[in-house]
Amino acid sequence: MKKTPLHAAHVTQKAQMAEFAGYDMPIQYESGVMTEHNWTRENAGIFDVSHMGQVTIEGPDACAFIEKLTPSTFSSLKPNVAKYTVLMNEQGGMIDDLIITKLSDTKFFAVVNGACKDKDLNWMQRHLPQGVMLVHHENRALIALQGPKAEAVLRDALGIDTANLNYMRYMEDKDFFISRLGYTGEDGFEISMHADRADAVWHKLMAHADVKPIGLAARDSLRLEMGYPLYGHDIDATTSPIEADSKWIMGKVQNKTFIGAMRVLDEIENSPARLRVGVKITGKGVAREGAEVFDAAGETKLGVLTSGGFSPTLKQAIGQAYIDPTASKAGTKVNVRVRGRDIEAEIADMPFVKAKTKKALKKAA
Repeated sequence: MKKTPLHAAHVTQKAQMAEFAGYDMPIQYESGVMTEHNWTRENAGIFDVSHMGQVTIEGPDACAFIEKLTPSTFSSLKPNVAKYTVLMNEQGGMIDDLIITKLSDTKFFAVVNGACKDKDLNWMQRHLPQGVMLVHHENRALIALQGPKAEAVLRDALGIDTANLNYMRYMEDKDFFISRLGYTGEDGFEISMHADRADAVWHKLMAHADVKPIGLAARDSLRLEMGYPLYGHDIDATTSPIEADSKWIMGKVQNKTFIGAMRVLDEIENSPARLRVGVKITGKGVAREGAEVFDAAGETKLGVLTSGGFSPTLKQAIGQAYIDPTASKAGTKVNVRVRGRDIEAEIADMPFVKAKTKKALKKAA
């Protein structure tokens, strides 16, 4: 297995390690998943996400190249603005979901999932036009700092002032690439740095009283509460953005010439055969990926769970499922079948828990 630049730090902190995306990664630390989850919601959690791929795309036709590979429009974005989008295949499915930041009209920075980075890079190289350069920054590490105290921690521990950095925005400071975003629904940052600086930065952040290390298990429960899809589970190469309830990534000015557009545009016009929805378990029990969803009578199969688990914030089981669109309205009563037993549940809006990103907090104010 591969190791991130922070592997030794995780071992020293007695993390439970396991394989993830080809890397030996921390699943949880001594305090346990529940504590780590709640700490991130209340303070600041630090995550090693160095297994993810960091890529720059540069050249006169870089924007047109990205708009060919994704269904999103980047030409109208201002510099240093990040956007969540997906890489598309010819069948209208998703190769991966990723964050792309527009640094200028001719230069972009992308962060792709660790489990998908090899196929993503191969796909990009396959379609790369002459004059556009793609660089995979294998010499950089990536640390996520998430939680309501993240901004103060970044200022106190590293001397970086992000008070004027808005949500889904990017800045550079002391050779750090800093993006105000994350996978938890909390305010927070992803901090990219040269690999040989990662250990020192990790320990500076860890020395702060408001910071604890968070493993992949709590990262998963945090993202599930936000209704974020996990690639390889909630979305994959057969799933379209419309089925995944992600039409919003196309924006108001729709890009209609991307790879796989025919299927996507048809589903916008005629609706997809299935739709990703949230599911709240109202009965006793926890349902996991693969559990079947039936109507309230338990007779007609509507779909299947693609993610499921216990929500520490809501103190109940939740999940994501693909079901018949006719049954997708929030509040619809359903049953989730777990080992032959039907558990009462209902379709729910996502996110399950209100976002507390800087943008969400501004709206609430």
